[in-house]
Amino acid sequence: MTQRNFFSKIARIWKHRWMDERDVRAAVPPELLSKLERFTQASEARHSGEIRICIEAGLPMSYLWRDATPRERAIAMFGKLRVWDTQHNNGVLIYLLLAERAIEIVADRAVSLPANSDFWQEMVNRLSAHLKRGDFERGLTQALEEISALLMERFPVDSGAANPNELSNRPDVR
Repeated sequence: MTQRNFFSKIARIWKHRWMDERDVRAAVPPELLSKLERFTQASEARHSGEIRICIEAGLPMSYLWRDATPRERAIAMFGKLRVWDTQHNNGVLIYLLLAERAIEIVADRAVSLPANSDFWQEMVNRLSAHLKRGDFERGLTQALEEISALLMERFPVDSGAANPNELSNRPDVR
């Protein structure tokens, strides 16, 4: 490891360890968490998909030490929050990593779009633009609206059909 790489790693570790749950609460206050929870619940009543939001201040030290990417952590959280374990394999995770201002969308196999689809990247770009302005509410609400529209189109709930809520609707804050 070169000296430059060493100092880059130390700077990254410092940035992630410096941020904590208070930073998440400042960006996404409890009232907004409740609003996002209600929005998710209302959305899931109209389709069989499951949507989770995970907002993390910084990566755990084990991820930092091995230079893991935000995408790797998002995929791990997709599993840890059991988004992969839905009945119809149609869960979607919106993952925000505040320390790196990273946004990842992880969709289960039934939701996956063709490789040439720019849907997810365009959504990340729009969400990123809102977050850069500090408008977490508008950014996350718009992302939820877009994911909901996709899930309603692809996985509508038949009237009278059972549609159990498989996962918590409350955003996961770390």
